[in-house]
Amino acid sequence: MKILIVGPSWVGDSVMAQSLFKTIHSKFEAAVIDVLSPDWTINIFKRMDEVSETMLLPFNHGQVKLKERIRIGSDLKKKNYDQAIILPNSLKSSLVPFFAKIPLRTGWRGEMRYFLINDLRILNKDQFPRMVDRFVALALGKQDSFPSLIPNPSLRVEKENLLAVATKHSINLNEPLIAFCPGAEFGPSKRWPAEYFAEVANEYLSKNWQVLFLGSSNDIPVGLEIEERLGKHLGLFNLIGRTKIEDSIDLISSSKLVLTNDSGLMHIAASVGAKLVALFGPSSPAFTPPLSDIAKVLRKNEGYSKVRTGSGFQGYHQSLIDIKPEEVIELLHKINSSSSL
Repeated sequence: MKILIVGPSWVGDSVMAQSLFKTIHSKFEAAVIDVLSPDWTINIFKRMDEVSETMLLPFNHGQVKLKERIRIGSDLKKKNYDQAIILPNSLKSSLVPFFAKIPLRTGWRGEMRYFLINDLRILNKDQFPRMVDRFVALALGKQDSFPSLIPNPSLRVEKENLLAVATKHSINLNEPLIAFCPGAEFGPSKRWPAEYFAEVANEYLSKNWQVLFLGSSNDIPVGLEIEERLGKHLGLFNLIGRTKIEDSIDLISSSKLVLTNDSGLMHIAASVGAKLVALFGPSSPAFTPPLSDIAKVLRKNEGYSKVRTGSGFQGYHQSLIDIKPEEVIELLHKINSSSSL
């Protein structure tokens, strides 16, 4: 069985897709899984043991570029895939498998792509409430029973790269390290206030822990705001916008604790077995929880909202403002001292 996966465009979704790949291998042990994905997520798939080959989908968000998709599809014909599983719901994401003439093309109904996907699934949100459930369901036949247990993602950590990155930035891997992931996509409504992150960081700096900030270039202003509140410390490492995604995977794996918003890095932290506290506001852990048995979630509201700017100060969501640094510090101390986690 040879399967092409059209990967998601988001970091967190890409991590969760590994549960799908594990499920495929549980059904077809010798399955060959190749992934077609954009450059900002491709190195995540390279850290998955279930993936045989990764291939670049050279488009930015929203780009169609029909001629280029036709060319890529034609080039893929020679690989003789048995099936394509298209994880995004967009019409354009289903074009390459169609032009590659892959005989079975599986995906959820979306954006009027009926003629492009010939194994079209109609989503029942009550049956598949989580994003990971929806991914895994695409590995199953329409009449198959859904598994009672879904395998969690488990990205591979590369020790040589970890040592090289730590050496480059003068991080001592023999001393306790806490990683902060203060950014989040879609504006401030999903972010815990910067001043709160600073309070928690100061708690650990005062105990001679190393404090590490991680995130994308979009998160640089948030990192600088936290850093300005802390001042200069030898044990403070603000690497936001200064690391590749694979470097973040390895650094997070070496952290004794992780504090994160609902973000792609939250899912990465869960996938490497980190002890983490995840802070949720208007987004819902019922939909995209950290897939880990040792992750802890803090949340002050219910339901789900796509709001991008909250009504609180600096656009923060009130439910995140209501999560106070004191209770976060208490939970971090608790999970750090717990041998059962």
